[in-house]
Amino acid sequence: MAIVAVFEVPGMTQAQYEQSADKVTGGRGAVTSSGDWPVPGLISHTSAPAPDGWLVVDVWESEEAFQQFGEFIIPILRELGVPEVQPKIYPVHTVVTR
Repeated sequence: MAIVAVFEVPGMTQAQYEQSADKVTGGRGAVTSSGDWPVPGLISHTSAPAPDGWLVVDVWESEEAFQQFGEFIIPILRELGVPEVQPKIYPVHTVVTR
C-alpha cells in the first residue's frame, strides 16, 4: 500500500536541504526526477520552506520502500546537522500525477 510521509523539520535550512539532495543524487545537484533516488519506489517528492524550517512531503509505493530510503538518508541528514524528526505517515487514498 502506498504511503505519504510528511516531514516538518524545525531549523532545517534551504542550504541543508540542497546539500542533502546533492548527496542523494551522488553529487549531480538538485533532485529532478524519481530516478535520482538511490532506492526504487518513490512516487513523488515535494519540499518547501516552512515558517520555522523546512517541509518535505514524499509519496512512496510502500512503507518498505520508504524505510529502505530512510536507511540511506538518515546518515546524510545527521552529517549535515539536520535535527532528527519523526515523519507523520499516512496510508494513501488517492494519488494524481501529470
